[in-house]
Amino acid sequence: MIDSISGKTPSRKKGWTRREWRYFWLGLVFASPWIIGFLVFTVYPFFTSLYFSLTEYDLFNPPRWVGIDNYKAIMEDRNFYKSITNTLFMAFISVPITLFSSLLIAMLLNFKVRGINYYRTMFYLPAVIPGVASALLWTWMLNPDFGLANIFLRWVGLPDPAWLLDPRFTKPSLVLMGLWGSGAGALIFLAALQGVPQTYYEAAQVDGANWWHRFWKITVPALSPIILFQLIMGLIGAFQIFTESYILAGGKAGSGSSLGGPGQSLLFYAVNLYQEAFIHLKMGYASALAWILFIIVMLITLLVLKTSKRWVYYGGE
Repeated sequence: MIDSISGKTPSRKKGWTRREWRYFWLGLVFASPWIIGFLVFTVYPFFTSLYFSLTEYDLFNPPRWVGIDNYKAIMEDRNFYKSITNTLFMAFISVPITLFSSLLIAMLLNFKVRGINYYRTMFYLPAVIPGVASALLWTWMLNPDFGLANIFLRWVGLPDPAWLLDPRFTKPSLVLMGLWGSGAGALIFLAALQGVPQTYYEAAQVDGANWWHRFWKITVPALSPIILFQLIMGLIGAFQIFTESYILAGGKAGSGSSLGGPGQSLLFYAVNLYQEAFIHLKMGYASALAWILFIIVMLITLLVLKTSKRWVYYGGE
């Protein structure tokens, strides 16, 4: 209501009413399970790991403060550099290949043909198979003696490599596994493709644009926010590869007491972190590795987001 003399709206009384306070505390009560879980299982471990990264800790003795010695030791650790190299290979080689494969599958599944729903289900099924089961299946398929991959290669007259025994082919084996599970990304791309207005393609076709111009000038810009999302999630996932490497390497320590498989070719960052923490019981050292991983992933994510302003287009742009 406006004051008839001053013409101003009277200011509301400061402070909450009893009912508003009641609703506030009631909301906190309902949100308390999530708040407690977040504080106990996220915030507390986050800062505790930072403290442990500055100590020498083996689970059985009290942590001993060593400052930044763990970080200095990491810079002199050959396993650290080997794990970074292997992980960067998967991040910058495997992720783009899998991303392109998912987009290609989505475009094929976007055609309106008979039985398309069955094809979509078939391509998506590998994505719901548990990681351990999938890795064991590929261990059998890539067996150099009786695996299906080498049987097919021999049948067509091509060389049959020792996939999981040859350091040159262990990481390509993981790339093949990633391609096999690209149906999950294809499903997200498919949903985005179906949201692109067909009038854009019709107008471009009237103007004489061929399929490549329609793909590059319409499809890619329309899907660029989804590509950005898939790229970031793929990069984060690549830095956390563990299950596939652990299973393919046999879950046993190889040369130099390492879980890295033949020639340390499967020693990824998360595998090295697990090895230091739960095999060598160097929890402080492993915590330092975890914080370096956090910083690397954060910097790469920020870099991708920074460059996305040049190639990501949102609705209305």
